[in-house]
Amino acid sequence: MRLPFRRRHAAQRRPTTQAFLVLALSTASTAITFTPAPAANLDFSQLGRVALAGDFSGISLYEFEGQNERPFSTNGSEQLLARMPNGAFGSVVRTDASIRTMCTLRMDDRDVVVLGGNFTSIGGANSGTMQSPAMALFDPQNGTVTPLAGLSGSVNALLCDQEKNTVYVGGNFIGTNSANAIALVGTQSWTNLPFAGFNGPVNSITKAPNGNIIFGGAFTGLGNATAPVTPDGQVINLATASISSVSSTSAQGFSDPKSIVCKTGGENGAGNTWLLQDGTPGSWSAKFNFGFQPTKLRLYNTRQDGRGTKEWRFTALPINGIMNFTYTDPATGRNASCTNKCPLSNDPSPFPYQDFHFVNVIGMNEFRIDITDFYGRGGGLNGIELFGDDIFSYAVNDFNEPSCAGGDFPSSATTTGPWSVAPSQSSTSQYLTAQLTAPISNTSASVVFTPDIRESGHYSVNLYTPGCLQDNTCSTRGQIKLTGQMTADPTKSESIDLDLYQTNNFDKYDQIYFGSIDASSGSFRPRVTMTPLAGQSLSQMTFVAQRVGFTLINSTGGLNGLYEYKPDAPVNASDFMSSGFNKLGASFKAGSAVSALTTIGDTTYIAGNFSSNTVQNIVAAQGDQPTVRPLDGGLNGSVKSMFSNSTNLFVGGSFNGTRDNSVAGLNNVALYDTSSNSWRALGAGVNGHVMEVVGMTMNITSSTPELVVSVNGDFTQLQAFGSNQAVEVDGFAIWVPSQNNWLQNLELPVELVDGTLSASLLDFAGQTSLYAGSLRSSTLDATGVAILGDKLNRVPVKVQPTKTSSSGTLTKRDNSLENGDLNGVVTGLFDNSNNRNLTILAGHFTATTNGGATVNNLVIVDGKNKDEVSGLPEGLSSDSTFVALAVQNDILFAGGKVSGAVNGANVNGLVTYNLASKSFNTQPPVLSGGNGTVSALAVRQTTKDVYVGGSFRSAGSLGCPGVCFFTAASQWFQAGQNLDGTVDALLWIDENTLLAGGELTVNNTVSTFLAIYNAGSQSWDNYPGASQLPGPVTALTLAAKDGKQVWVSGTSTSGKAYLAKFDGSVWKMAGEPLETGTNIRSLQVFSLTSSHDKSELFDKEEALMLTGSIVLPGFGTASAVLFDGNTFRPYALTANPGNTPGSISHVFTEKPNFFDKGGKKLPLVFIVLIGLGISLALMLLIVVAGLFLDRLRKKREGYVPAPTSMYDRGSGIQRIPPRELLENLSKGRSGAPQV
Repeated sequence: MRLPFRRRHAAQRRPTTQAFLVLALSTASTAITFTPAPAANLDFSQLGRVALAGDFSGISLYEFEGQNERPFSTNGSEQLLARMPNGAFGSVVRTDASIRTMCTLRMDDRDVVVLGGNFTSIGGANSGTMQSPAMALFDPQNGTVTPLAGLSGSVNALLCDQEKNTVYVGGNFIGTNSANAIALVGTQSWTNLPFAGFNGPVNSITKAPNGNIIFGGAFTGLGNATAPVTPDGQVINLATASISSVSSTSAQGFSDPKSIVCKTGGENGAGNTWLLQDGTPGSWSAKFNFGFQPTKLRLYNTRQDGRGTKEWRFTALPINGIMNFTYTDPATGRNASCTNKCPLSNDPSPFPYQDFHFVNVIGMNEFRIDITDFYGRGGGLNGIELFGDDIFSYAVNDFNEPSCAGGDFPSSATTTGPWSVAPSQSSTSQYLTAQLTAPISNTSASVVFTPDIRESGHYSVNLYTPGCLQDNTCSTRGQIKLTGQMTADPTKSESIDLDLYQTNNFDKYDQIYFGSIDASSGSFRPRVTMTPLAGQSLSQMTFVAQRVGFTLINSTGGLNGLYEYKPDAPVNASDFMSSGFNKLGASFKAGSAVSALTTIGDTTYIAGNFSSNTVQNIVAAQGDQPTVRPLDGGLNGSVKSMFSNSTNLFVGGSFNGTRDNSVAGLNNVALYDTSSNSWRALGAGVNGHVMEVVGMTMNITSSTPELVVSVNGDFTQLQAFGSNQAVEVDGFAIWVPSQNNWLQNLELPVELVDGTLSASLLDFAGQTSLYAGSLRSSTLDATGVAILGDKLNRVPVKVQPTKTSSSGTLTKRDNSLENGDLNGVVTGLFDNSNNRNLTILAGHFTATTNGGATVNNLVIVDGKNKDEVSGLPEGLSSDSTFVALAVQNDILFAGGKVSGAVNGANVNGLVTYNLASKSFNTQPPVLSGGNGTVSALAVRQTTKDVYVGGSFRSAGSLGCPGVCFFTAASQWFQAGQNLDGTVDALLWIDENTLLAGGELTVNNTVSTFLAIYNAGSQSWDNYPGASQLPGPVTALTLAAKDGKQVWVSGTSTSGKAYLAKFDGSVWKMAGEPLETGTNIRSLQVFSLTSSHDKSELFDKEEALMLTGSIVLPGFGTASAVLFDGNTFRPYALTANPGNTPGSISHVFTEKPNFFDKGGKKLPLVFIVLIGLGISLALMLLIVVAGLFLDRLRKKREGYVPAPTSMYDRGSGIQRIPPRELLENLSKGRSGAPQV
C-alpha cells in the first residue's frame, strides 16, 4: 500500500530534484528519426496504370516502421508525435492520459521539450513505462524521457522563460508548499513561487510585453489549502481496523484490545478496559486497509484498580517513525511537547481523556502505541480515538467515519451493482471494483459519496482513481460519469456534470469541482454520484471507485482569474489593483474563469468565460501599462482555446457570434485579424463546442509545408457555406488559411488526419514539428480507390461509401454479398478498347457526377472527355452491390448482388451496359436460384465468351448451377453438365482451361473447393490435390505465366484464413503466419525490380500481394501485404471514418502483364561507355568501307601498279603542258562504283 502524499509540513524542506532532472545528454547531435521499412520494389513498368480498390477514406504505403492501421486512442491516453518523411505521424513518447501543454527549454546547449498534462506514466521509443505524475522532459536528440517527480495532480499550462532559465507551471496540483502554480528553475529543483500558488486551478500562462508573467485560471486569490476553522474534525475509523496487542493481561474482560475502540465515556470495568500484565510493558497496535494522515490522538487512561499508563510513545508504520506531539499539561495548563516518552495523566478531571497533536502530518496505514511506564501494578487504557483534517468519503464504507463517532452527519457511501473489494496493492487504500458487461449504462453500477462537511466555504473536490497496472485492468478500463450538487440553493453553485477516464496506469486524482459547498444539515447534504458513462463500446468494463476528497481553500482574495507576477519583486497582496491585468480581472463578474492567454506583439489576448460591462469572453490588453481593447465587445459565448500566428488569432469555444452579433458565421470557431482589428468566420464554423485550437503544418499545394489549424471538440459537422456543402466529421477538422476553406472540402491530393490534438511545437529547433494528442493519419485522403505510382494519387471522382454495416469487416465473399457486408469500391477496371480511356469502379457507394447528380454503386470516368463522371441509367436498386466487372467489345458486364428493372425487365445478379451508346442494351435472361448473386466474371479470350460464377441455379430457362457463360450471340450456355455448388472465384489459366473456387460438387459425388474445366470437352474435374485444401477457395491467381502453377486462398472450416500454392505437382501451404480475423479478398503476383532471398515458393524476382484485411503477428492489420515466400510485409494501410480500419478488395491494372519483367536500367557511366564503343566501331567500319570502295574503283578503271625501279620511273616521265591537263579534267569519265 502506498501512503498518502503529504499536504502540510511543520518544517519546510527542499525536495531533492537534481536526480530526476539530470538528463542523459550525449554530445552527438541527432534528430528524431524513423526506420525505413524494406522497399517493396514492385515493377509496374509493364502494367500501365495500377489501382487499389476498397473500403477506405485514407490510404498509405507502408514505408516506415511505426506506421499501422490501429485506431487512435479513445481511452484518454495520448502521445508525443512527429512526422515521418512520408508525412505520416509517428509516436516518439507515449502517456496514459493527455499531454495538455509543452514548451522548449535550452539546456546544456541543446533544446529539450517540457511536457505537462494529467498523465501518471510515460514511456519513450527506447524505454519502458515509467511513473511520471503530470510532468516529464523529452530530449529529441537521443530520445531520452525523464520523469519529473514532485507534483501530485495535473498540469494545464507551461511557460518556458529562457531569459530566466525558468519553467512556470500551472494547473491543479500540489507540489512542495504550493498549490496550482510552481516554478522549475533550470536543472536545480522545484521552487515555490513567492505567493504559494493560487486557491484555484491555473489554465494558461503567458509572458506580457513588459516581461511580467500573467497567470489565468479559475482562482480568486493567492494561497494554498488550509485547515478548517474547527480542526481535527474528521474521525479516523478504528472500528474496522485490525487490532492487536502485546503483553495483554489474562484477566477475563480486560484482555481484549478491541474493547477500547468506540469507547468515549472513559468508564472502567470489564468490557470497557484493556490492561497489560502486571509489571510488564506492552503495546497496542492498529492496522488499516487505507492510508490516512492523523492530526490528533485522544487517549482515555484507565484507573482500574489503581492502574494506568504513565509513559508511552507512538510509532507510525510502515515508516517506523516515532512521532512528535504537542499537548497541554493538565497539571500546569502549559503547552508541552514529547517524543518517545509522552506522559499520560491519570487525573480524570476535567476530561476523562487527554489530547495530543501531531507535530508532523505524516501518512500511515498502521501504528503502534508502546506503553513503557505505568501507574500501580500495570498499564492500560479505557479508550482511543484518532482524528484528521482530511475530508474523505470512501467507496468502501468501512473506511468512512464510524457510527460510534457521535457526529451528526458522518461520511458515508452507498452503492448499487456487482461491487467487490480489491486489495490496495500500490494504492493508498483498498477500493471497490465492478466487472460490467455490455451494454454499459448509467444504471449498471453506481456509488454515491456523501462527505462530512462541517463548515461552509470554498472547496476543491478531487476524485481519486487507483491505477490500472496494479490490478491488470488497463484493457477494460473505460469512462465514468460524475454528477452532484454542492449547495442547497442550486443557483449559488454550478452542478457537477463531467466525464472522466479511468485508464490511468498509476494512481491519480482529478479536480471535479471548485467552488462553494454548504455544510451538511438535516435538509441538505453535498453528494457526488459516480456511474459508468452510458454507451461505451467496451464489451467488458472494469469500473473502480476509491474515494472523493474535499479540501477547504484559503485565499487572500482580491483576484478574479487573472494575476500579474513580476519576477524578482516582492508580492504585495494588498496592492493588487496597481496591476492593469489584476484590475481587468477584478472587473469580471463573480465566478469568471480565464481559459487561454496569448501575446502578439505588444498585446496580450485573454479568453475564457467572463463578462463585464464592456467585454465578454475575450479581451485584449495592449502595452506595458495595458490599455483594455474590447474586440467588438467580445464573443457571445465562452472561449476554451486560442492559437496565434503572425496577425491571425484563431479562437474556439461555445459561441455563435460577436457580442453585438455584427459578424455572422462565427459558430464555435473564429478568426480575429489583429492587423485590421476585425472578426472573420472560418467557413460557417462547426455545429458543436470546440475544446482545442492547435496549429499544424501540412503540404497542401506543394512540397513546402504550410500552416494549417486543427479544431477539436464535440461537433459532428462542418457547416455549409458558399458552394461547400455540410461535411460530416467526428470532432476533428483542419482549416487551411491559404485556401480559406476546410481541408475536408479541398479537391487536392492531401493527407487524411483524424483524432485529437491538444498541443504543438511548430518547427521545433528549426528541424521538425512536435504534436501532442492521439492521431491517425494516411498519406492520401482518398475514398475507395487510389492510383499507385511514384506516389499515391486520387481518381478524379467523389466516392462516398454507403454503409450497411461496420466498416472493415470482411467475410467470405458470397456471404458478404448476402449479408450486405461489402462497402466502398469492391472492384474496378481500366478499359482502353475501341479507342476508349475509361476507369470503371463498382461496389456499394454513391458518387457525384460533374453536374452534381448522384449515382449509385457503379461509376465511369471518361479520361478522353475531361474526366467526365457518369453512372448507369436509372432502374437498378440503390441497395445493389457490384463485385465483378468484365468488358467484351462495347459491352460492360457487372455482377454482384444486383436487383432492379431495366427496359421493363427484371434483372438479378448481372447487368450489361453498352459503353458505346451509353445505355442499357437487351439484358441476358435473368439468373435465379441460390442467392441469385454473381461473385466472379472471366472472359475467354479465344471465343470472347463471358463466364459467370456465383450462387444461382439457372440462367433464364437454362439450368446451369454455379457457372454459366454468355456468348457474343447473346445466349446463355451451361459450362459443362457435371458441376454444382456456389462459385466464389474464376480464373482462366490458359485458353482452354478454367478454374473455379468455392463450395463445389463434381459429378454429383466429389465435393471439392477447387474445380478445373476443360473447354474443349466441356467437362469439370476435381483440381489435382484439391482435397488437401482446408476450406473453400475464395481468391485465385496465376503463380506462373504458363498456367501450371496457381496461388489460392480462402477460409478453413475452422474459420482461419489460409494461403496455398500448387507448383505443378504438389500443394504447398504458406505456413500459419496469419492470425485469426484475417480475410483475404484477392491475390496477385507481381514482378520485382530487385531480388529477394531464395524461397521454394517464388522466383527470386516475384512476390505475391494479398489484399483484404490481413492480420500479421506482432503488427496488426494491413490492407495489403507482400509475401516473398519467407516473410509477410505490410504494403498498404487504410483507414475509415469512425476510427475504424479500412480494407482493400482488389488490385487492378491497365495491362495484365504481371510476369513480364521490365528491362533493368544501366548506370549512366555504362551507357556512356557503350555509346562511345559503338561510335568507335562505326568509325572503324566507315574507314574500312572507304578503303574497300576505293580499291574497287581502281580495279574497275584498270588500275596497274606503277613501276617501282628507278629505270622505269626515269624513262616514263614526260612533261605534259598544263593546258592539256586542264582539258582532260573537263572530259567525262566513268562513274565511281555505287554501294
